[in-house]
Amino acid sequence: MDPLSAQDPSSIGPFRLLGRLGAGGMGRVYLGRSAGGRVVAVKVVHAQLAAEEEFRLRFAREVAALEKMDGVGTAPVLGADTEAGTPWVAVAYVPGPSLRTVVGDDHGPLPPDTVRSLAAGLARALTHIHAAGLVHRDLKPANVLLTVDGPQIIDFGIARALDTVTNGGLTATGAVVGSPGFMSPEQVRGEKVTPASDMFCLGSVLAYAATGRVPFGGSESGLHSTMYRIAHDEPDLAGVAPEITGLIRACLVKDPAGRPTATDLADTLTLTDPWLPAAVLARLGRHAARLLEAEDPAPAGVYGEGAAYGEGAAGPVPEPLPTNETAVEPAPTPGPGPNQNPNPSPGPAPDPAPGPLGDQAATTVPRRRRRGLLLGATAVVVAGALALAYTLWPRPGSGAAGGDSTAHTGATRPPGIVPTAFLGAWEGVLKGTADLPNETVRIEITQGAAGARTAVYTHTTEELLCIGWAVLKSANDSELVLGEGEISASIPERRCTPAARQTLRLRSNDVVEWSSGVAKATFQRARSGPSAVPAAFLGDWKQTPLAAPPPGEAERYTFQLTISQGPVGVPLVRFEQWYPRTDAEGNVTSEDIHCVTTAVVAGAGPLLVIGPETRDPDVWNDDCVENGPSSLRIVRVKGKDHLFSYGLIPESEPSDFERS
Repeated sequence: MDPLSAQDPSSIGPFRLLGRLGAGGMGRVYLGRSAGGRVVAVKVVHAQLAAEEEFRLRFAREVAALEKMDGVGTAPVLGADTEAGTPWVAVAYVPGPSLRTVVGDDHGPLPPDTVRSLAAGLARALTHIHAAGLVHRDLKPANVLLTVDGPQIIDFGIARALDTVTNGGLTATGAVVGSPGFMSPEQVRGEKVTPASDMFCLGSVLAYAATGRVPFGGSESGLHSTMYRIAHDEPDLAGVAPEITGLIRACLVKDPAGRPTATDLADTLTLTDPWLPAAVLARLGRHAARLLEAEDPAPAGVYGEGAAYGEGAAGPVPEPLPTNETAVEPAPTPGPGPNQNPNPSPGPAPDPAPGPLGDQAATTVPRRRRRGLLLGATAVVVAGALALAYTLWPRPGSGAAGGDSTAHTGATRPPGIVPTAFLGAWEGVLKGTADLPNETVRIEITQGAAGARTAVYTHTTEELLCIGWAVLKSANDSELVLGEGEISASIPERRCTPAARQTLRLRSNDVVEWSSGVAKATFQRARSGPSAVPAAFLGDWKQTPLAAPPPGEAERYTFQLTISQGPVGVPLVRFEQWYPRTDAEGNVTSEDIHCVTTAVVAGAGPLLVIGPETRDPDVWNDDCVENGPSSLRIVRVKGKDHLFSYGLIPESEPSDFERS
């Protein structure tokens, strides 16, 4: 919670405000207290929305519908004024963590009996929501709070009254509204959304609760790819207990008419008491004790264990970041990609578009032979995010390994609970092979206490790079556990989802066994520190010509890359390309095309792994191409060093570079 600023009101209606809980697409959210001492959450609509008559009418309808639900499985409405100059609504504070935090951070997947009880409680809440004439449209783990008495659904920021839902999944601008990974096929296709849509989302939530994974992959795998799988593919229910598999599959039927209703489930399932595992109940007890001890104005401890909004908060209010209205541009029908990624944020990338250089004549535009994966036509702004990522990166003297892979052994251990053997960088392959990876993860661990940010990770898939940090949950001489991560950089932007709970088990000084949910891999110790790039890669490299250029035009065809020294997580690879423009008949013109991109180093093991290329806006042309992540390796050919660059897509053809 943040303190009130000079611009914030001290009270709204009968509620005295204590601080800010967050802000989202619809308004600001405050923590308040009633005259009788009850803790409430108050949402105040943004002024620009309050000025729109259509929005005010919709907001009034939704508040009226919420008031009809009597707080069954939702936070009850305690006050509202939809006619005020700035409309507001106050709801009861819900003292409980979110399902996402419990599964992804504190506890891990829940046992089958708890998942069944979760289904019973959510079905009961959805029954009342639908009876009130609402479709929630954004049911996801972050919007489900766990309390002693059962689950509570929050955040009705994008809910819609049934009589206002026409193309339910689309906004006026044609953008899909919802949370990627937890959308229904109807939302993905922009069709009419009914209560059956919430039931599909319920199935995805239950699958996440049972496995810690999103059944169709998260936005990490690429939004279009995720949306395609939701609309066409079967869910990945590996690891779901047999006794609840049928329940989840019934909710995830593609045809809305084939799914059970909320009433069907509420009539057949029972919420047991106690319904939560003992460890989760203990956390709720500690939270309740802090709430009772809180004075006015409330100290930070009121809001749970390090939580702001969404951890012991109330709905209907948006999470602060990202805003609750996740707008995703409508997806064209991509090529199928049914195989699931066993990773912290699972899901495969879309199929690449064709067009390798190897199939082109010398007189055509010489796009790179590595692969033809196009990552979009808009500029990707990543400098600020990467700067943030690097500020989180382990530094010399922080307890992390530096220089080469053995430098950690002489480090002095600062205060903390991480055994020296775990300190430093670890890298592993989640898909593909060590020589030709399709997906990699790197974790760099520093010293720290439980609850501290002691790990930074990079996750590289076929089309994107995610950098984030994770909090240390526990550590002993043989095992280290990290909680759910938080994204600090995403290339392309807004495509990553946080890593789930991760466990590292020490097998030797240079090997750990990594697991996250059902995914497992062997990680090797890797280079770290400010000079992580092996010396053999450094310098300038020029692509070996695939075919002789036209007579007299050789100097106009150039493709080179430069690799600089530095730490992982920084753009150290620069690609530069020149070639002549051709006209509609394929004839070479006098105009030259100049393209420059950079790529972030994501791994520094035997191979140098780099993320997607990012264009230099000052040296760019519509004919230029940004390529996806790749792995670089040095190969000795006829007594000379060659640098081969392979895309992370399966069976990609390499580009061949020689030292210039």
